[in-house]
Amino acid sequence: MTTLRFDANLKWLFTEHEFEARFAAAANAGFTAVEYPSPYGHDAAHLRRLLADNGLEQILVNTPMGPAGSPTRQGLACIPGLVGEYRDGVLRGLEYATALGAPFLHVVGGLVPEGVSRDRAFARYVANIAWAAEQTEGTGVRLLLEAQNKRDAPGFILETQEQAAAVVEAVGPDRVGLLLDFYHAQIDEGDLIRTYQRFQDLVLHLQIADPPSRHEPGTGEIGWPALFAAVAASGYTGWIGCEYAPRTDTVAGLAWMKGYTA
Repeated sequence: MTTLRFDANLKWLFTEHEFEARFAAAANAGFTAVEYPSPYGHDAAHLRRLLADNGLEQILVNTPMGPAGSPTRQGLACIPGLVGEYRDGVLRGLEYATALGAPFLHVVGGLVPEGVSRDRAFARYVANIAWAAEQTEGTGVRLLLEAQNKRDAPGFILETQEQAAAVVEAVGPDRVGLLLDFYHAQIDEGDLIRTYQRFQDLVLHLQIADPPSRHEPGTGEIGWPALFAAVAASGYTGWIGCEYAPRTDTVAGLAWMKGYTA
């Protein structure tokens, strides 16, 4: 049975500290890898030093998104009128992922724009993902696609694992894979073990949080022992990103992890 590996999402964990101090906090808590969506306000060389100084591996970054409340707050990949901006963002994301040694770039799908049909937005999305996949040639970076739930992200272009998997298959699993977030999947789809098993051959990365409040495992409705056992039994060797808001203190909230790691 595979040993599970958990990484700390520094947007969500260790927010008791300023961002740059979270690297040391994660390492001190026993993490050996981190992820965070937006490195773009920081110099890549400085971030790489923070990783090296704390013995951490960078797992992924996201493509750039617009500010909160903007039409691009959930990404640009499905917006027909912003192809140039989208491409610039992908190239910037690849630059950071490469500089940080991250194997994955999550291409954030975006919200279907007002006045644009979902079919048109989806066609633009697939074309944009295919273009991004071509740009990864020779970089060592693979793209990740993630479905999000309709409660937290109404209008998001990918609503189900099946939709995301279809795009992966169309573009090519050699360069694109699934980011399966169990929090999003539970809210809209449920049946998590079978959902994971159905798409496990395409899953390159997992993320976790417990609905309904998006806190740490054990605070909500998901049966984590059975789910983690199924993931381990499948032979999954990737990372599992802890993308949750700790109910109280980050370190105190890590007690759930005992028994799941070596």
